[in-house]
Amino acid sequence: MTVLRSIAVSLVLLWADIAQAATLLVWGDSLSAGYGLRAEQAWPSLLEKALRDRGLEATVVNGSVSGETTAGGRSRLPDALSRHKPDILVLALGANDGLRGLPAPLMRANLEAMIGAARGSGARVLLVGMRIPPNYGPAYAAKFRETFEKTAAEVQVPLLDFLLEPIALDRSQFQSDGLHPIAEAQPALMRHVLAALEPLLAARP
Repeated sequence: MTVLRSIAVSLVLLWADIAQAATLLVWGDSLSAGYGLRAEQAWPSLLEKALRDRGLEATVVNGSVSGETTAGGRSRLPDALSRHKPDILVLALGANDGLRGLPAPLMRANLEAMIGAARGSGARVLLVGMRIPPNYGPAYAAKFRETFEKTAAEVQVPLLDFLLEPIALDRSQFQSDGLHPIAEAQPALMRHVLAALEPLLAARP
């Protein structure tokens, strides 16, 4: 009980320190846009509520677009950064690049360009990684995964290794297409992202 009390006190102090306004921009594809769901069911909407419940005056802007690639996200990002002026960018693109077999160096160049643009606007960045199905071949699947790891290491941003990790092995958590999470899976995804975001939030000036 003493350990649990200490953890609870630490969390209270952490959130007390960061209880100020913050804007987060989620920049992803259908997995973040809430494909097949109502907007308020998608994990970015749940994230805003969770942050506010913890005392952070947060606004989460979901700029995710179903079908988006890193190239498309790269072209749209400067305008979004200018319009929303986020404190944190949650960069969750790449799944559609993988499904289209885009060469890993091109995806990496797009990711690095978006991270550079975000930093240039004063935003911190959380890079969110993905996986592709094994039928794309083990060599490409490995290169795809390593692209996120190498990008994060090279430009020194935190990496959430795999967005769908909490539900990936549970078929019941996906819609009939086998690709997109159901509404009931969104809280688990939100908590997964929130855990990775906490250090960035705590580090805000």
